[in-house]
Amino acid sequence: MDCSYCKKLEKYDFGDFIMETTHWIIFLAPQQSNIGTCVVALNRHESDLSGLTREEWLDFGELVREMEETLKKCFDVTLFNWGSLMNASYLKETPDPHVHWHLIPRYDHAVEFEGLVFEDIYFGTMKPRPFRGLPDDVRREIINFIKANHPR
Repeated sequence: MDCSYCKKLEKYDFGDFIMETTHWIIFLAPQQSNIGTCVVALNRHESDLSGLTREEWLDFGELVREMEETLKKCFDVTLFNWGSLMNASYLKETPDPHVHWHLIPRYDHAVEFEGLVFEDIYFGTMKPRPFRGLPDDVRREIINFIKANHPR
């Protein structure tokens, strides 16, 4: 991430850069208990969904279609949960929310990747998933696999 805007996003710890569209930046999230979990952040500062432009919404719709198709192809995802949860910004003394989406693939089966097994132990429930970090080399392989299967 060489641009100054991307460097600003580092403070949010959205994860590792995968790719970008005209209006959105896609990151592999730090939390990988469900393989392929991503964060999709707007590529300009905006703190409210109501501040998105028509073009940003249209680009987001295309991104949803492409990412869901890609992750299904990569990991045989059963379904997707999308959420825009910016409330953690208000835990800071000076809140600075940024429009972003959590893309959480859900699985009704185990997924094997790079010798690791990923099980969605709370599939079908709203329970929080236990945190699962991954070694950098496995994260890079996931990113490369997503890129190789993405239509852009």
